Order: sequence, then structure tokens, then C-alpha cells
Amino acid sequence: MRILMTGATGLLGQGVLHEALADASVTRVAVLGRRALAHPDPRVEDLVVERFDDVSAVHARLAPFDACFYCAGAPPLGTPEATYRHVTLDLTLHVARAFAQQNPTARLLYISGAHADPASMLMPMRIKGETEAALRALPITTVMLRPGGIQPAHGERSPHGWMRPFYRLAAPAMGVGVRLMPGVMTSTAHVGRALLVLAAMPDPPPVVENARINALGESASGARGPTGDG
Repeated sequence: MRILMTGATGLLGQGVLHEALADASVTRVAVLGRRALAHPDPRVEDLVVERFDDVSAVHARLAPFDACFYCAGAPPLGTPEATYRHVTLDLTLHVARAFAQQNPTARLLYISGAHADPASMLMPMRIKGETEAALRALPITTVMLRPGGIQPAHGERSPHGWMRPFYRLAAPAMGVGVRLMPGVMTSTAHVGRALLVLAAMPDPPPVVENARINALGESASGARGPTGDG
């Protein structure tokens, strides 16, 4: 499996990359970002761009891929609506269009959010819903994942310094929440493994809610064995 991913430096993206590299079927992971990740795994390559609304410098390298894991985004708390819309909708759609053009038979898996709905009264959910609708209109198979709260499973750190104390304090309780409230909470590991399962699934569902993310993540974990190495 050949994967293009965004958001690899984010808390969720770090976990997704960890899970992708733990899967022996993954032969290539190209990370699209504004700075080089310089990952030691030889399967990882950097596609560096100054802005996501101009990927012309790497356009020819956006293929061939089997799937795009779109994990980039802006934090819903503390981000002005105009900025949140630009990052969530405009930049996502720009990259997705370029990916679809270069990989028409691939699939794009988008990390949306719980209760995403273009009619929502809440700004983040409304813009996430609008983004989902725009992505569905593209001439490519799309899957929308809607996680709720996300526990760091492998010690991932938020790139936003003001959020790190919250995760340090809340991580243990979040782990309990994943077990007791699978419809509300998930983990970076479950999301990463679910993405891999959905990328390989012959006919993936168009929308995957939090509970199914956990179920898919658990099924992939069982297939790898107790050590997670397969």
C-alpha cells in the first residue's frame, strides 16, 4: 500500500504514521507538509510545500498512491472562523483535487469530526460538514471518519503548546473513556488502524462514526497479534 498523508506532525497524524509504519503491507508513505519530517524509516519521504493552496512544486510526485490519509486541520478551540474555514475547507479541497487528478482510482480518507453537519449551529461541525460535502463531489472514492475525543496512544504530543498540559492530565482518563464510551472516545492507534483497514477494504462505507472506528481498530489490532507486529 502506498499512502500520501497530511498532518503527520499533529497529535493524530503522529499516531496514524506510527500505525502505518507498523503495517508490513505499507511500502511507501509520502508526507505532504510545510517542513521536512526527516523520518528515519526509509519508506517515508517528504513532500515539502510552502502552502497547501499551492502544491505545484510537488504535483508530479502526488502519484502513484493507493490512498490519501488527510489528517491536517486547525484546532476548533481558539481558531477564528475565517481561519478555520480556510484551513478546514479551502486547503483540504485544494489538496484533495490535486490528489484526485493524479490518482483517479485511489481513495481519499478524511479525518472529519463527530456530528459534522453543514446545517449545524456550531461552527466547527458546520464547516466540517461543508468540507465532507465538497469532498464527496470529487470524482474519487471518499471516506469520512468522524472521531470524537482522541487519546494519544503512543505518547504523541500536540504541536500546540497550550494543549499539551491538557493531554498530560487527561490522557489516563481518556484511555478509560475509550473502553467505557466507545461511541464517544477513540485513540490515535484505533484511528490509524481503521484508516489502514478502510484503505484496503473493497467497498468502504462513505462515513465511519466513532464506534466503528474503534471496532475497525480493534479488529486490526487482533489481526496483528498481541505485540501489534503481526
